[in-house]
Amino acid sequence: MNLIVLAVPFFILAIVLEWLYGLARHRNTYRLNDSISSLSLGVLSQARRFVTLGVGGYVYYLVTRYFSLPLMDSGHWFTWVLALVLYDLCYYWLHRLGHERTILWAAHVAHHQSEDYNLTTALRQTSTGFLLGWIFYIPMYLLGIPAQVVVTVGAINLIYQFWVHTEHVPKLGWYEWIFVTPSNHRVHHAQNDRYMDRNYGGIFILWDRLFGTFQEEQADDPPVYGIRGALKSWNPLRALTHIYVDMFRDSLRTARWSDKLRVWVSRTGWRPDDVARRYPRPKAELAEFQKFDPAIPTWTGVYAFAQLVTAVVLLDFMQKTVLDYWSGVALWAALLASTVTTGLWLEGANAVRWDGLRLAGLTLLLGLAWSAGVGSQILLWGSAYLVLNLIALLLLQRSTAAMAAPVTAH
Repeated sequence: MNLIVLAVPFFILAIVLEWLYGLARHRNTYRLNDSISSLSLGVLSQARRFVTLGVGGYVYYLVTRYFSLPLMDSGHWFTWVLALVLYDLCYYWLHRLGHERTILWAAHVAHHQSEDYNLTTALRQTSTGFLLGWIFYIPMYLLGIPAQVVVTVGAINLIYQFWVHTEHVPKLGWYEWIFVTPSNHRVHHAQNDRYMDRNYGGIFILWDRLFGTFQEEQADDPPVYGIRGALKSWNPLRALTHIYVDMFRDSLRTARWSDKLRVWVSRTGWRPDDVARRYPRPKAELAEFQKFDPAIPTWTGVYAFAQLVTAVVLLDFMQKTVLDYWSGVALWAALLASTVTTGLWLEGANAVRWDGLRLAGLTLLLGLAWSAGVGSQILLWGSAYLVLNLIALLLLQRSTAAMAAPVTAH
């Protein structure tokens, strides 16, 4: 049972309620562009399983079969309590090193790029964490905790973290001492000097208090959200890969072979001296920080929101349908193309050519599906989407051109 999928309707309802509450209190914490960006990354994160191979899962299988203690009873309460606590401890170290080592930060950074803090930020997840993140949970399998228990408590851990991504919940008294809360997690997402790299727990804040990484939220130092090296883009592909790209470039550019290797295992922020001198990456001071918020026409925002809804519907279809591997890859590629072009529109670009290329690719996919004998209902819905999207694209191009046309004085 996939608890994350079951929780999605609750997530959507909670997001709508938080948005309405913020409007009613004249403290809206949502922007359309930032929220669409976060939710697009969440969609891609959930779709990632259709294209990646389960290396971590196979290692877990080998550990359980050849190296673990006898399997614990999945029907006993102690197994579940131990698993829940141990999973959060493993998560703490993954999360902490995800900030302290560049190769792990490359995967985690996507979650911190949002310059707003609301429930959509919780769903802003990486698609590359599967590369190394699984290593940190090996101890659970060595202890003999059954795989289904690990997977379930992992989902519980992730679902718990959803509600702490809000500005509307104040400090919660004694609860702050034991559990992760909106207040102490706001600290984690802030780029203020005193808040940087603090409060890593998923459910329990006890680990941070124990290992010296706890920081309380201060009323005289309100959190400023985002990352110091601001992304300044709504492109999900760039959001997911820009740290990897930076490491690759530094590794190529540095003259020393030891530094070419060190780039990949170094502490976050470290760069080879020769590369840092030739290719500096200045980071703006916090006092100069401004949110990335390019202006776009209203209809562009409507179009972008419609594309997000379509992506969510397609993801739901993928999760409820038995797909062969290459069908999953094709639909994942469609999701990626859709979210990338949506990001371009949100940046104020005229992405008609890229969107036209995307629709041409979808037309090809539909043709292949038809030749493979896919059900008529799927072909009908796909064709309807293509026609409506083409009409919307033509209207959007016309309105964009009209806004860009120079005004002639009379």
